[in-house]
Amino acid sequence: MLITICRLYDSYTDASRVVVMLEAAGLPPSETSVISNNSDTWYSATKTANVVPVRKDGASSKADGKVEGAALGAAIGATAATAASLVTMLAIPGVGAVVGAGWLAALLGSMAIGGVAGGLLGALTNAGISEEDAQVFVEGVRRGGTLVAARVPQSEFPRIEAIMNQCAVKLQERCKLYRKAGWQSFDPNAMPYTADQVRSERALHAH
Repeated sequence: MLITICRLYDSYTDASRVVVMLEAAGLPPSETSVISNNSDTWYSATKTANVVPVRKDGASSKADGKVEGAALGAAIGATAATAASLVTMLAIPGVGAVVGAGWLAALLGSMAIGGVAGGLLGALTNAGISEEDAQVFVEGVRRGGTLVAARVPQSEFPRIEAIMNQCAVKLQERCKLYRKAGWQSFDPNAMPYTADQVRSERALHAH
């Protein structure tokens, strides 16, 4: 039986480093997935990208953070090592533009194509993440974060969790911070963050 571990990262670089470490630790690329906010279009569609337009999103601006973008691009490349894990670009209601790779991105893509409601929140809860944690994970991606999800055997849980905890957002602290600002729960009908808002949010949490 596989257990899903999810962690949120404020920077592309932190997330990409963790993905590379997971691969080095022997976790098959097919069991790792990355979902990253792409409101600032840091990642552009390539010939290998599987573009799934869920709905049109607001205006975007030119990409910045090329170094970070290249770093996660490499991680997405590593995660997409299997043919089933092509890079997917999605527009998720309430979250906006995201880019992803791996099993979670494939699940999101199939949900979008099939017209299944729930988006990222539904995909996470279906994967076994608690509703409470999933709410904060999705809001974190909405605000510019990057989510890394891994499916691991129970016996490997402590070892893989320790790797994924490195540089990860402390979820309960982030939840309290959001609530202090008036946030209650993820709203799929909310307007996605603009590129400038995403940059501001990332700067707020920069190390």
